[in-house]
Amino acid sequence: MKKVLLIGAGKSSGYLIDYLLQHAVAEQYELTVADLSAEAALIKTKGLPNSRAIALDINNQKQSIQQIEAADIVISMLPASMHFPVAKACVELGKHMITASYVSPEIAGLHEEALKRDVLLLNEIGLDPGIDHMSAMKIIHEIKAKGGTVTSFKSFCGGLVAPESNNNPWGYKFSWNPRNVILAGQSTAKFLLNGSYQYLPYHRLFASSEVINIEGYGKFDAYANRDSLGYRKLYGIENIETMLRGTLRQHHFCEAWQVFVLLGLTDDSISVELEEHCTYGKFVSSFLPGIGSNLLQRLCAFTGRESEDSVIKMIEWTGILSDEPIGLQQATPARVLQQLLEKKWLLEPHDKDMVVMQHMFNYRSASGSQHRITSTLVVTGEDSIKTAMAKTVGLPLAMAVRRLINGSIHLRGVQIPVMPDLYLPILEELAGYGIVFEETEN
Repeated sequence: MKKVLLIGAGKSSGYLIDYLLQHAVAEQYELTVADLSAEAALIKTKGLPNSRAIALDINNQKQSIQQIEAADIVISMLPASMHFPVAKACVELGKHMITASYVSPEIAGLHEEALKRDVLLLNEIGLDPGIDHMSAMKIIHEIKAKGGTVTSFKSFCGGLVAPESNNNPWGYKFSWNPRNVILAGQSTAKFLLNGSYQYLPYHRLFASSEVINIEGYGKFDAYANRDSLGYRKLYGIENIETMLRGTLRQHHFCEAWQVFVLLGLTDDSISVELEEHCTYGKFVSSFLPGIGSNLLQRLCAFTGRESEDSVIKMIEWTGILSDEPIGLQQATPARVLQQLLEKKWLLEPHDKDMVVMQHMFNYRSASGSQHRITSTLVVTGEDSIKTAMAKTVGLPLAMAVRRLINGSIHLRGVQIPVMPDLYLPILEELAGYGIVFEETEN
């Protein structure tokens, strides 16, 4: 019987675990869910047949190696910074590993050794990255099959709150790791626009967002994400004129978030001393220029906005100017902001989240005519547990695991899902779960 080890039973693991256990008995494999909390793992496995729930501290090397060695396939749902030790152990022990996270330079460096040991390290098979790659490659390959040439590709994705649960001025609630949201965009974004290389440093990123409209859902802010340039080769579109991958937020989110960036409240590189009973207002005061007790006036002067400006109202709504005690003795500014927003942007039990993704392709046909394809995905969650985020991250990952178990995936080394043999059957199966793109061409 094949053994599958899942490390990490966090927010995005529910659909993944349910899917794998749905097929475990018939297809004769066992799923072990390992988490720092054995209780959290047990809640997710529900005591179903062919499942085990264990406590695992990934920093306990002896225990981790023991569990990896006992598995045939390891799924890492850990924070991105913790994947490499797991991947390294998997290669050394001859075990396959699958994760939804980006390929780090360290993991990329394991490619040759993984090939030698007949090991697959499959990365970027969640939502974004993951479904974005698979759905984009399907269209790119279709255009090429007709003799066309892709000249422009823009792709945006966001984990948002559904309209019926949107009751705050930011139009946002946490449906995945809050820390990743707070720290988003802190590396310089790199992309190609009309044949010119573009570089957006963090302090300009949110001030440089563009607005896109998605039919039936309105306007969204779209900002560049990470390094779009490397995907030209991976997608087989090296000579493209525009290549941009980015993130979606509700309209006006970026304009307000830029205030936090300029204040330094998203900085995670320094630790600040917080006096006993220090309030959020006093904390912010230390980041604002000038002196005086009227924080609102100082904030308006800093931003060049009036007190009735919608962006100022959004900042006020968070409570960052309030007399509420922080309750921490020492923390980074980003940690203080995260603690506050985790309360304000909480996904309530009956709230629904929403995943929105849109690809925009321009291509030149074999005859020389110009065409545009827009491909849009919108998935709405059921509640705060069965979220659209968990569904779209967990299901493609689980489907890849199942195919690896039954021997239909023959890839080895460090890979992402850009091959038709991998992405076509997964996209087809995802459609049965309501994860379907709507395409228009003109």
